[in-house]
Amino acid sequence: MSEVNLPEGWVTATVADINDYKSSNMQPKSHIGTTFELYSVPIFPEGKPEILQAEEIGSSKQFVSENDVLVCKINPRINRVWRVASAQNLGQIASSEWIVVRQKRLNTQYLTWYFQSEDFRTRLCADVTGVGGSLTRAQPKQVAKFTLPLPPLAEQKVIADKLDTLLAQVETTKARLDRIPNILKRFRQSVLAAAVSGKLTEEWREFLQFATKKGALCDFVSIDIGHAFKSKEFTDSGVKLLRGQNIEPGALKWDETRYFPIEKLEEHSNLFIRANDIILAMDRPIISTGLKLARAKEKDLPCVLVQRVARFTKFDGLQPDYLFLLLRDIAFSNYIQPNQTGSDIPHISGRQILAYEIQVPSIEEQTEIVRRVEELFAFADRIEEKANAALERVNNLTQSILAKAFRGELTADWRATNPDLISGDNSAEALLAKIKAERAATKPVKKKRQ
Repeated sequence: MSEVNLPEGWVTATVADINDYKSSNMQPKSHIGTTFELYSVPIFPEGKPEILQAEEIGSSKQFVSENDVLVCKINPRINRVWRVASAQNLGQIASSEWIVVRQKRLNTQYLTWYFQSEDFRTRLCADVTGVGGSLTRAQPKQVAKFTLPLPPLAEQKVIADKLDTLLAQVETTKARLDRIPNILKRFRQSVLAAAVSGKLTEEWREFLQFATKKGALCDFVSIDIGHAFKSKEFTDSGVKLLRGQNIEPGALKWDETRYFPIEKLEEHSNLFIRANDIILAMDRPIISTGLKLARAKEKDLPCVLVQRVARFTKFDGLQPDYLFLLLRDIAFSNYIQPNQTGSDIPHISGRQILAYEIQVPSIEEQTEIVRRVEELFAFADRIEEKANAALERVNNLTQSILAKAFRGELTADWRATNPDLISGDNSAEALLAKIKAERAATKPVKKKRQ
């Protein structure tokens, strides 16, 4: 922020101008039996420091004090800023991955918020060492040169208090929006459960005499299992090989694509995938995000089925759309889970898949069930789309509020009604002068040679 753009009573200072911290190392061996609060990078997401005995600490740390502001220098793309809390009669230390800023004359909550602002973060990330990602480091000597907007002390507190309130509201809103995907996931599962149990069409079916059949999957459908193509024949172009790695819950992905020469696939023409084919991974079929089950789309073609991947085919009295609902119901995953073999790579066999017991309504009811499920899922999709758009706006709102705060826009009315608190001895200029004067007074005087 340039001096020209500063509100009345504000000044620009560098981090070095306001930072009185002098590094003081803590050697664990020198403090055996002492309990410390350790502010480390791994514990940051917990929101509170670790409580450790000195003998549990493996390397030297730096001493910190209440209200010190910690800016993480490792991988600065992650916005990690911490203010040291009340000591609680324990020693306080931080790992060397934190840049420590200490200034008793400033409102440190104001500094904490500023160091999280886009204005500061952009500069922090632009001037790093290291090859990239988690190996990058912000440079403390460069950070010391960064400028920041400095309001009068009274206004710093007003800004910090406003940000505490506003951003807490933003976080509450964000937390509510973050819960929506899980709520919708449970909704979709309840819809599927109602669909395959017959509850979804109970009233529709009441006066109709449609028969319902029960049996194993093999009574209604068959499966094709892919071929074990030799990896030494894989190429950089040709026909995509549909492997288990290419299947995720609900879609095919081609991040790790292998190809096979089309001229060698003539005898395997029966394994070519068609649009809307239902495909199930047989190796590690269940992952953290769900069952590796998907339907092929036109954009996925051409591709060919590989071993340990199953495609459902030869439908008899069972519509593919209805089968897709049956397989997405949590009951099918609950059936697969205990029937897997192998510890390193869990596997479900074709025989086990086809042994799954199902209830199959009439073709007419299958059609009605699919229609109702698609209607309810479309409703859920619209809600999710709106929630995601709202979440994106909320995520942008935090930085928007911070930017307004550090341009003085949140406190314009306050300044107009409190001119005495931003001028004279209360001005930021006077405050910065006091900080510099106190620092100069504490510098040791060099003795002159006689």
